[in-house]
Amino acid sequence: MSASAGWPTLAARLALRGLLSPRLALDLVRLTWSFRARDWYRRPPFLPLPPRDYVRWRMFTAYGDEDAVPPLEDVVRFARWRRETMHV
Repeated sequence: MSASAGWPTLAARLALRGLLSPRLALDLVRLTWSFRARDWYRRPPFLPLPPRDYVRWRMFTAYGDEDAVPPLEDVVRFARWRRETMHV
């Protein structure tokens, strides 16, 4: 993914891929739900988003940069791997 593309672009591209593949869409929804903050419904913006510090740590451990945005194919492969390996 290019440096100018950010999280909203990644989300839009994943949504498009999910529309084309219902199995992948389910994998992505389950993956997203597993990363949510546990008390998301108690704090604005009241969306099931992951904690910012956690995402930054995950990006640092995976890509060596806290501000990295993962490539589309990395997210797709991880979602499929998670289903196949963890049976979720």
